[in-house]
Amino acid sequence: MKNFPGSPNIPAAAWTRPIGQGWDKPYTVRYASNLDDGPWHGMPLGGFGAGCIGRSHRGDFNLWHIDGGEHWFQSMPACQFSVFEQSAQGTRAYALVKEADERGLCPPFVAPLPENPGTYHALYPRSWFAYDGGLQANLVCEQFSPIWAHNYQEPSYPVAVFVWTAHNPTDAPITLSLMLSWENMTGWFTNTLKSPDVKVRDDGSPVYEYQPRIGESEGNFNQWRIEGDAAGCVLGRRLEAPPAEGDGQWAIALLRSDIADQTSQTEVFYHTRWNPTGDGGDLWATFSKDGSLPNVCDETPAIAGERIAAAIALRVTLAPGETREMPMALAWDFPVTEFAEGVTYLRRYTDFFGATGQNAWAIARTALAQYRTWQAQIQQWQQPILDRGDLPDWFKMALFNELYALTDGATLWSAATERDPVGQFAVVECLDYRWYESLDVRLYGSFALLMLFPELDKAVLRAFARAIPAADPTLRKIGYYATQGTESPLVPRKLAGATPHDLGAPNEHPWEKTNYTSYQDCNLWKDLGADFVLQVYRDFVLTGSTDTQFLEDCWPAVVSTLAYLKTFDLDHDGIPENSGAPDQTFDDWRLQGISAYCGGLWIAALEGAIALAKSRGQHSNPNAPPPTDSPETRWQEWLTQSRAIFHPTLWNGQYYRLDSGSGSDVVMADQLCGQFYARLLGLPDVVPEDCARSALKTVYEACFLQFHGGQFGAANGLRPDGSPANPKDTHPLEVWTGINFGLAAFLWQMGLPDEALRLAEAVVCQIYSNGLQFRTPEAITAVGTFRASHYLRAMAIWGIYGVMTDFATLRSP
Repeated sequence: MKNFPGSPNIPAAAWTRPIGQGWDKPYTVRYASNLDDGPWHGMPLGGFGAGCIGRSHRGDFNLWHIDGGEHWFQSMPACQFSVFEQSAQGTRAYALVKEADERGLCPPFVAPLPENPGTYHALYPRSWFAYDGGLQANLVCEQFSPIWAHNYQEPSYPVAVFVWTAHNPTDAPITLSLMLSWENMTGWFTNTLKSPDVKVRDDGSPVYEYQPRIGESEGNFNQWRIEGDAAGCVLGRRLEAPPAEGDGQWAIALLRSDIADQTSQTEVFYHTRWNPTGDGGDLWATFSKDGSLPNVCDETPAIAGERIAAAIALRVTLAPGETREMPMALAWDFPVTEFAEGVTYLRRYTDFFGATGQNAWAIARTALAQYRTWQAQIQQWQQPILDRGDLPDWFKMALFNELYALTDGATLWSAATERDPVGQFAVVECLDYRWYESLDVRLYGSFALLMLFPELDKAVLRAFARAIPAADPTLRKIGYYATQGTESPLVPRKLAGATPHDLGAPNEHPWEKTNYTSYQDCNLWKDLGADFVLQVYRDFVLTGSTDTQFLEDCWPAVVSTLAYLKTFDLDHDGIPENSGAPDQTFDDWRLQGISAYCGGLWIAALEGAIALAKSRGQHSNPNAPPPTDSPETRWQEWLTQSRAIFHPTLWNGQYYRLDSGSGSDVVMADQLCGQFYARLLGLPDVVPEDCARSALKTVYEACFLQFHGGQFGAANGLRPDGSPANPKDTHPLEVWTGINFGLAAFLWQMGLPDEALRLAEAVVCQIYSNGLQFRTPEAITAVGTFRASHYLRAMAIWGIYGVMTDFATLRSP
C-alpha cells in the first residue's frame, strides 16, 4: 500500500494478498461429501452468535451465517461497494469486486476493477482493502466488528463498520463517491425444513438438509432514514407478531459529514427500491455519470416473485493533498434463533438492543457513533502482541486470524438468564461435523476462548457439567460400521454419568440434547471424562483459583464422570483400557489395552481432580482431613495403581508405545498430551522428564522432519523411521492443524522454542499459502487435500502463546 498523510496503520503482521489474486492449485477437499466452497474466503464480519458475513479478498460478500448454526455460501451481486471518481484525468466508476465469473459476482452493468487494483490485508477482527491501481485517489477501506478480549457486550453485536479513507495525491481536485448497495434479504435465513431428516453420509457422519428461503422477498420493503449526522436505509418487513427466526431488519448507514470537521460538506444520495435481478440501470445510470443516485424514496413492499434492494452513496470533493475519512455501517437484527421446531433462543445482543427485531438502525447508529472508540479498543488489545520483537510476523498473523472461528463457526451466544449471566455459548466442531463444542477437540481448541473470553469458556464447561448426569436411551446405529461394510449394533445415545462428546446440533436443542455425533459410540470413549476434568481444573486454576462457584457447579460432574470412566478398567489395574475400537479423538484409529494417549490423560485428570478437591477443602474447612470414603481418597488409590503400571508397560526406552495390546511400533505425535496438560497446570509429571524429552524428540524427528521433509507439519502417527505402518491409513497419515499447534506448545513448554516455531510455521504456511485461510481444516495431507474445514481445534495456536507468556492475557482484563 502506498502510504499517504492520514493513511490507516495496517500492521505488518497482517495476512496480505493482491486483491482478486487466485491460486494455481488450491487445496481441495479429500472426500467429495465434505464441504469445499473454494478458496475465496476472507475475514468474517459480525459478532459472536449474532450471525456473520464473509467478504473475500476479491471484494464480494459471499458467506452468510445469519441463521444460527447454518451455512450458506454464495456471492450476492447486489451486495457490494462501488466507487466513482472524477479527476483531471476524466471519470471512471467501478464495482469494488475484482472480476465477474460464472456465478455472477458483478451484474453486466457494473464495471469490475482493473488489473492490479491493490492489496487485501487481514488481522482479525480487522481487514483492509487498499486500492492504489485504477484510481487517481488513494483509497483504503478498513472493515471490522467490535471484538476485543475480556468484553462480553460489543463482541455480540451484529454489525460491521467500513471506514473509508481517501487521499488526493494530485495537484487538482478529485471528486469521489462511494456507494453501498444491499439486497433486502429479510426472511431468507431460516430453514424451510422444520424437521429435516438426518442421514448418514459416506464418511459415517450424520447430516441434515438446510433449505433457506433464498429469494423469497414478498412483503419486504425499504425505508430512507436521517437522524442527526446519520443517513441510510432500513430493509425489513412488517411484523404482525413477535419475531420468529428470519424476521428482522438490515440497515446500511453513513455519516453525512466528517465528524472530525463539522464544517465539511458532503452530499448524500439514496435509492430505496431498485431491482437487484434486472439490468441495474436504475442505479448505475446516474452513479457512473456523476456519482449520484436518483434519491428514490419508495416503501412499496415486494410482491410475490419480486426482489428489492437499496443503496446509499456519499460524494465528496478532495482538495489537492486532502485526506478524508468516511465511515459506513452495515447492521442486521434477527433476534431469534430456532433449532428444532419450537425450540428458540434470543441472541446475546438482544440484552443490549431489545428483541423486537426492529433495531437494525439503532445498531448501525451506535456503530457510527462509537467506531473510533472500538478501533482504539481493538488496537489496545492487539498492540502488545504486535509490538513483540521476539515473535515472527507469521505467528502474530495466524494468532489473530485463527480467531475467525469464534465469529463464523456457526456460533451461538444466547441472551443472559439468571442461571447463565453471560448467556450460553457454543462453536461447532466444524461445518462438516456440525455439532457444538466437541469436548475432545476443545481440549486444545478452547485455549483461545479461555485466554480471551474466560467466562464464555466456563459457560461451555457448565453446560457439559449439567449434561453428564443426564441419560438419553434413544437407540441408534453407529456410522463407523457403515464405513467398514458391517452392520451396526443399536446403542443408546447417552448414558448417565458418561461425558458427552458434544453439546448437540442446530437441528435439535443445543446445550440440552447432547451427543449428536453418531460416527462412534461416544459412551465408550476413554478420553472424554479426562478431557472434561482437565478443562475444569484448567479454567479454575488459570483464572486465579478463586471462582469457587464455577468449581461447585462442576464438582458433581467431575466425581461422576471419573467413576464412570473407571468402569472401563476391566482388569482393575487402575487404568481404563481402550477396547480395540476407535474410542477416542482419533476416531478412525484402533487402540487396544492401555494407551499412551488415554492413559496419560487419565493420570493427569486424577491429579487435577485431587487438586480440585483440595481447593474445595481450602475454601470450606482447610483443617479437616478427607473422609475415608471421599472421592479424592478413591482417586488417590487409582492414581497410585495407574502410575505403577503406565510407564513400565508403555516405555520402550525411546518413546511411549501406542498401546499395550496392538504390538504397533508407531510413534504417536500426541502420545504425551496428558504430560503437557499436567505440566501446564502445575500438576505432578505424568512421566519422568527425561523420558518426556526423549519421546518428544522422537515425535519431532519421525512425525515431522521425516514426513516429507517437514514441509507439511507432523503426521499423527508414523514408524520411527518416518514410514507409515499402513500406507492406506487415514488419521495416522494426516497432519491435524490443532494437534500440531498443541505439539508446538509442548515443545515450547519443554524448552525447545526453535523447534516449536518451525513446526507451527510449517502448518501456518500450508494454511495461508494454499487457499485455506479463514476456513482452516482439521486435516491436511501430503497430496494437497484437506478434510473438515472451519475447524475448532486450530485455535490451539493460542495455547502456544499461552505457554510463551504464562497465560498473561488471563491476568489482563
